[in-house]
Amino acid sequence: MRFPLGVIQKKPFGTITVQQVLDRAGIGRSTFYAHYRDKDDLFLSDLEDFFELMSTLLLRHRETTNRVAPVSELFAHVAQMRHLHAVLIAADTLRDFVVMGQEYFARAIHRRLGELSSSRTIAPMRRTAMAHAFAGALLSLMSWWIDHGASASPEEMDDLYHEMVWSAVNARSASSGPIPVT
Repeated sequence: MRFPLGVIQKKPFGTITVQQVLDRAGIGRSTFYAHYRDKDDLFLSDLEDFFELMSTLLLRHRETTNRVAPVSELFAHVAQMRHLHAVLIAADTLRDFVVMGQEYFARAIHRRLGELSSSRTIAPMRRTAMAHAFAGALLSLMSWWIDHGASASPEEMDDLYHEMVWSAVNARSASSGPIPVT
């Protein structure tokens, strides 16, 4: 079952009832509650599915470029679902969305960095830290892009993001000596 996004477009998330979700989805109350605690649980489940699919896109497609995240694909999707940003803000769930997204993207970026020969020499702990930083940067860049009218194309944002990623990776490998970790 998917959360009926058409309902969100018509009314604020907080005013939507489980019954309205059930009516739109055409399922019974007992079926719904066998799988979900409430409408928020259904919505978060959909977000998890989205983040799992989007974050692992490059891994599943066996991408041969040096991209570590599917930025252009993510931004193109976000551009089509721009109203969802306002919904997340109104429902006071934007922070949950960002935290969840960062975890999913960090795991996928970590795996992707491990696949790319230009970053295989990064120690696992450093790769994990970099993956979390890069995931946070991705979501921050997306938020900035939305807040500033999404005037750059998704492809331009992909280029910008990966320029930042590889500048950081290359700066680290060009530095002299290890960075102390305390």
